[in-house]
Amino acid sequence: MTDSRYLKRTIIKEQMDSHFLNESRNIRVYLPPGYNEILSYPVVYCQDGEEFFNFGRIATIANRLILDEGAEPFIIVGVEVDTSIRTEEYAPFGQKFDSYMRCFAEEIIPFIEQKYPARQERSSRILAGDSLGGSVSLHLSIRYPQLFTKVISLSGAYYKESQHIYAEENDLSWLDIYMIVGLQETNFETDHGTFDFVELNRETKEMLLDRGATVQYAEKDGRHIWGFWQKELPEALIYFLRA
Repeated sequence: MTDSRYLKRTIIKEQMDSHFLNESRNIRVYLPPGYNEILSYPVVYCQDGEEFFNFGRIATIANRLILDEGAEPFIIVGVEVDTSIRTEEYAPFGQKFDSYMRCFAEEIIPFIEQKYPARQERSSRILAGDSLGGSVSLHLSIRYPQLFTKVISLSGAYYKESQHIYAEENDLSWLDIYMIVGLQETNFETDHGTFDFVELNRETKEMLLDRGATVQYAEKDGRHIWGFWQKELPEALIYFLRA
């Protein structure tokens, strides 16, 4: 049975107008137990923000990690996405990819850091995403290394178009990435083809290691679903947030 303390969560719904996307974007903000505006906090920025909260149960997990497992208190920012255009925003071959990247780095980050006591060192920002959310998080860190050095990738969709971009980098020694993929993800059907996600993650891991990145990598029994990722979230978060 879930401890009732874990269910007492403070989640604020925000809306931000984006010049780059020419629309407003919904954002969810989790504040940790004991939140105090005179303190400062590291922040986990999640792609697919609604799913991280609803299916990943990230707020409940965060409470448990902070209250009982020695995690440093942290803020979570979940950036919501319209699933019908998700590929257009998250994939490098999508028409809205560059606009989304600029929105995230140049609008969402300042919006959060002006409203909340978020630490503004790049080492205190963590990007998190599942599938295409994992690969776009890595794209963001590579395009904006002055902002992001830490990435949580849950079954990242590292298609060849993404791998070509990563391969152009020479030095990724500043990057620290936590990668997990399910062993039953070898024949996953996406909206533009069927892919072996295990092989794509193995290839990307080697590419990142060859360029000096720190890679925490694991393959475990699991499919390309939130039931798998939810179980892996605590270990991924504590990797970066252990006090």
